[in-house]
Amino acid sequence: MPSAFVYRAVVVLLWALAAYDSVACRGLFWDGSSFLANIIESGTFHDFYPARAHVGWLTQIPVLLAIKVGVTDTRLLAMIQSAALFALPAGLYNLALARVRDDGVLLATVMTIIAVVYLPTSFFIIGEYNATFAALTAAMAVALTADDGRSWRDGATLCALGILCIASYEAMIYLGPLMAAAILWRVARQGTDGGVRLLGAIAALAFLGGAVVSGATVAEYWRHPHFVLVRGAVLDFWQNLQFVIPLVGLAIFALLSLARPSWLKARGPTVVICLVALLLAATPWFRRFDPEAMLFPPAQYVARTAAGGLLAALLVGMWIYVAWRRGPPALLANLRQPAVARRLATATFVVLLCAAIPDIALTRLWTGYLDYFRGLVVGRTGLVSARELPMGVWPQRLFSQEWTYPALSAILRSAPGQAIVLIDKDFNNPPFDPRCGTVPRLKGFAWRG
Repeated sequence: MPSAFVYRAVVVLLWALAAYDSVACRGLFWDGSSFLANIIESGTFHDFYPARAHVGWLTQIPVLLAIKVGVTDTRLLAMIQSAALFALPAGLYNLALARVRDDGVLLATVMTIIAVVYLPTSFFIIGEYNATFAALTAAMAVALTADDGRSWRDGATLCALGILCIASYEAMIYLGPLMAAAILWRVARQGTDGGVRLLGAIAALAFLGGAVVSGATVAEYWRHPHFVLVRGAVLDFWQNLQFVIPLVGLAIFALLSLARPSWLKARGPTVVICLVALLLAATPWFRRFDPEAMLFPPAQYVARTAAGGLLAALLVGMWIYVAWRRGPPALLANLRQPAVARRLATATFVVLLCAAIPDIALTRLWTGYLDYFRGLVVGRTGLVSARELPMGVWPQRLFSQEWTYPALSAILRSAPGQAIVLIDKDFNNPPFDPRCGTVPRLKGFAWRG
């Protein structure tokens, strides 16, 4: 299958998923409903966590502009919020794909990142890591494919991505120095144009700045109860079937390729990758055989840390593949053969298609959950205790988060006086905004249509 076709098909798939998820208001999942309610209430940015502010500002601007021009339909605002959250990583991955589309191995690697890092962790799209991981993928793609003919544009692009990543996510503590080193390597290999070198140095400094901000944040909150829980859950990524199945397949592929590079010339890699893809596509039906073997959106939040480590490994692999030209090992020499690269890109495309199946399945279940929750809100009045509701049964348990019930209720109301679902706990939990977990008023706003 030609790389040009694969590239176009992946771009179409990426944006089609973003559009579908935006219409489904998936940005309301978990913290997203509280974020939107707080933006509406305050009329300004939900700037609850300065260390991730740049991603927050960029994705919240469309909602604030919509409110400023008079939009009061919370359903439309939820769609706008979702569209902004999905469009940013989709656009950045689109950039990465466009830059590597002429190299089958690099194209396969970026598709692997989308299939194994992005899709299995993006149900929690409100998480800033989605944009950060995409920005780093785009930055590495730009750095590795830069040439003298577009050096100034590439330098400006890397500077913009670096500025975004300065305040983006804690994973920059290790991804920032990696990206800075790759940029400096590229600058050293390009011409002596002083302006291009200056742009490269500024970009590298920005990515290093992201590492400094992340390091300071980790040090400040190291003993905070929430961060203790986050650290304790690092190895729980196995709970995420969407992540662990392709991860195991990727590990098998890597080990066999390292142990016997010549197998890349045969059909073995394609067979292994396609078998993993079929298993991944079947995950929505695992629950029919074992009720606990299910797709579980909260597990996507848990797997984000492991996904960051995997991303770092894949980015390093891209760098080694491009940089090691003199006397390369057999593995790299075989990967550079056109037939091998083409088969690898095609097989990875199949994995990406199959990775979209559980993503769509979860979105369909999410739509049903929103309809169920909205039925509770519009069908009752006053305060409703969540303890009286079957929120812990299938499929409600997939999407329920107790402290966000009030915010989601307020967003889904069509008229004042309709129900607010809540639970009798205190969810004020610094460093989160003290408003989280409280009952928003959203006066003058309502869910319409």
